[in-house]
Amino acid sequence: MWLEMGVWKCNDTTVLPKTHRQSEHGLIEKKNGSMVAEFILLGLSEDHNMNIFLFLLFLLIYMVTIIGNVSLIAVCVCEPRLHTPMYFFLGNLSFIDICYSAVIAPNLLHQLIISKRMSFSRCAAQMYTYLLLGCTECVLLAIMAYDRYIAIVFPLRYTIIISRTVFVQLAIFCWLCGSIMALLDTVFTLQLPLCDNDVIDHFFCESTTFVKMACADSYVAEMVMFCVAVFVLLILSLVILISYSCIVVAIIGIRSSEGRYKAFSTCASHLIVVTVIYGTAISMHMKPVSKSSGNQEKIVSVLYIAMPPMLNPMIYSLRNKDVKAALKKFMWRHFHH
Repeated sequence: MWLEMGVWKCNDTTVLPKTHRQSEHGLIEKKNGSMVAEFILLGLSEDHNMNIFLFLLFLLIYMVTIIGNVSLIAVCVCEPRLHTPMYFFLGNLSFIDICYSAVIAPNLLHQLIISKRMSFSRCAAQMYTYLLLGCTECVLLAIMAYDRYIAIVFPLRYTIIISRTVFVQLAIFCWLCGSIMALLDTVFTLQLPLCDNDVIDHFFCESTTFVKMACADSYVAEMVMFCVAVFVLLILSLVILISYSCIVVAIIGIRSSEGRYKAFSTCASHLIVVTVIYGTAISMHMKPVSKSSGNQEKIVSVLYIAMPPMLNPMIYSLRNKDVKAALKKFMWRHFHH
């Protein structure tokens, strides 16, 4: 069980094998019934020069992510022509990406240069918020696919079906689903007892890493994680697939080539984003939890966490004529007055 500021360690006399990092800092110490107050995150590298390079790289990615997504939100808010459900959902996606980066990047930058230590409360908060934003983003992408389906298949009834009340309710539904899924995953993960080990072989607090550190049967926690992953990734990806199947049929039925191109161009950006996010997420979460953690898993995590939030505003801006026109208008208005 876990209480307030720590995780109870199990009273097992078995001690995990020491790594170089553990023996150097004396991290493994038998404390029957004691609690882990803080963790050591091994991170991406132990080489000082490499850490400096990674610090500069992730700082650049973080700055580009924040600037790109804030600019996209500002354009969607300031340009009246973009006050539609599609851009409302796009603004929500950018807000999620900003929060997503803010949850991971500052801690990672601190870890690379200053200290690899993280308190239990910060670790638990990071785990929950990371899961909340990840699950919410996946639900939102499914809602955006449904929105495109209604817009293309039922264009004359679109404003009636997706009214202002409806798209606000859909956005609330995304956050509600994300919070429930994240709460289930986090609670069952943090109930696992840890075997006198406060070393996390990762660069952030992820639920699968805690399962690897557990000294008790983690079957229930793994089943909860698997069920969450099935809903968030498989079921929602099926919703997206069905929506786009109907969209393709509708596009084929459009007689003019210009109409087909316009209909397809409104979906292309979303399809690219869905492919990137769902592809990396499925490779991360839809697999059995392995007790051994390798660099490959960390690399996939970096790609999943750092790249989509940075690329999303670029993808939508470069492939969307309305966004590009509004962005040029916004920049001209604010930089020439």
